[in-house]
Amino acid sequence: MNIGIDIDGVLTDIEKFMIEYGTKFCLEEDLEINIKQIDYSEMVMFNWTQEQSDRFWNRYFTGYTLNETQRKFASEVINKLREQGNKIYIITARNEYGLSEEYYGKMQQLTKEWLRKQNITYDRLIFAKDEEKISQCLENNIDVMIEDSPRNINDISRKVKVIKYACKYNEDVEGANIITAYSWCHIYDLINKLKYM
Repeated sequence: MNIGIDIDGVLTDIEKFMIEYGTKFCLEEDLEINIKQIDYSEMVMFNWTQEQSDRFWNRYFTGYTLNETQRKFASEVINKLREQGNKIYIITARNEYGLSEEYYGKMQQLTKEWLRKQNITYDRLIFAKDEEKISQCLENNIDVMIEDSPRNINDISRKVKVIKYACKYNEDVEGANIITAYSWCHIYDLINKLKYM
């Protein structure tokens, strides 16, 4: 199988990062902490302005990109899937927005280094805007895409089966071509079952 995997929210727990660092940012900026975990956007989650959101990402995105750890068992499961002959395509919408000046223009290099440090192996790394993910899935004959973004899950599932990595902000996203997973071990089980469907 050709398996597509998103990074932020799938390989990492962006939801936990947003809550931990978002609340820290609120304390630093003397902002009210009023969390609405039902949305993917930090502006909705914390009721921030665009300016506040920009300051948040400028302050924390570089550290997140360099140091955030993978979800439990992600690399172990991916390595097992590759050993079974599956092809792994990392398809991410990561861009330079929020990177510090020192690292600006180096997102692809930083991402490759992060994947290497996390022992996450893959056959191809693809950088695509959110709206381009569906075309990348089709071009690369992706059989199943592992995704967390509600918008991307809905878009991609029109043409390709999606394993939704369960988060509070995507719990209402459902559809005939969408399967929910709660961990990387669960993803492994689902993918092995999909082979026989």
